[in-house]
Amino acid sequence: MSDSTITPWVVGNWKMNPMQVNAKQLINEFKELLNKNEISPAQCHLAVAPISIALHLVKDELKQASCAVHVVAQDVSRMPGTGAYTGEVSATLLKDSAIEHVLIGHSERREFFGDHPQVIREKVKHALAEGLTVIYCVGESLEQRENGQADQVVLQQICDIASCVTAEQWQQIVIAYEPIWAIGTGKTASPEDAQNMHAKIREGLKQLTTLGSTMPILYGGSVKPENAVELAACPDINGALVGGASLNAASFYQIAQAFAHTK
Repeated sequence: MSDSTITPWVVGNWKMNPMQVNAKQLINEFKELLNKNEISPAQCHLAVAPISIALHLVKDELKQASCAVHVVAQDVSRMPGTGAYTGEVSATLLKDSAIEHVLIGHSERREFFGDHPQVIREKVKHALAEGLTVIYCVGESLEQRENGQADQVVLQQICDIASCVTAEQWQQIVIAYEPIWAIGTGKTASPEDAQNMHAKIREGLKQLTTLGSTMPILYGGSVKPENAVELAACPDINGALVGGASLNAASFYQIAQAFAHTK
């Protein structure tokens, strides 16, 4: 079971959405909701992950929100520093731009863009070295779950990065468990199934670091206002990585409220 003092995270992954005019509208609608009923950082850490070319637009717009909302990069280069790497954005450049959080290892990056374990290790290593907070994504496919391999796959994905994380750096990591078969499908693991996997992740983390009991573990995979309260009530679910529902300000706010007031 997780430490009861863990502050939950609710992170909206906008993926390759939306157009800038719609992003501004979405942010303004979310700010209006927050300004009416503020969620304090002690209740829940709020964050959104826009496309890279909108990071600064979103960051500037959110400065006017009544409470802090972190801005998260959706990915980072495997290459450090600066150099002749056309199209890449390094952890150094994110830090220089005051972006202090990054998603790494999302299943779409693994599946469509060749982010195999060595690539992911390099991304994690450089992000941590720059002091970024890494939201590290893990999850199994439907085939792996049906073959009884879910636990093995997910725990191996966590072990994949252990060699590049120092004892102190584990405090810079947030784990996000997303069953791949539930991402964008409308399907979701039952709260019991999700809690079971989160508990196993928790035990795996405790084998790797003394900080294992205090690391946030988020659930992703079609999180919606309709299931957020039930998921938030699970002892080892410390927040949510929200996809489609984060593109609707009211839905995202309701999910944030569920975790802010359940934990």
